[in-house]
Amino acid sequence: MAAKLKKGDKVVVLAGKDKDKQGEIVSVNPSANKAVVEGVNIAIRHTKQSQQSQGGRIPKAMPIDLSNLALIDANGKATRVGFRFEGDKKVRFAKTTGEAI
Repeated sequence: MAAKLKKGDKVVVLAGKDKDKQGEIVSVNPSANKAVVEGVNIAIRHTKQSQQSQGGRIPKAMPIDLSNLALIDANGKATRVGFRFEGDKKVRFAKTTGEAI
């Protein structure tokens, strides 16, 4: 099945501790059905000092399930994503407005 949400999409969180927070998708893992969203689902990682980093308590964005995310359309509202063919190309479109993404 084609991924409805892709890297770089602006999304809003629908459920969980970060409900109603918005952010941009940093990475998507379709096999696990999860995505990492910038500034959402932050956990503190305790890292050891190394030559590259000082170490300490580092905040890190953890994966969140795709079912808890919704794309933000041009009007700034949450929308579902659909697929349609425009000519011979398959494109994603916002279900609320009907315009291609």
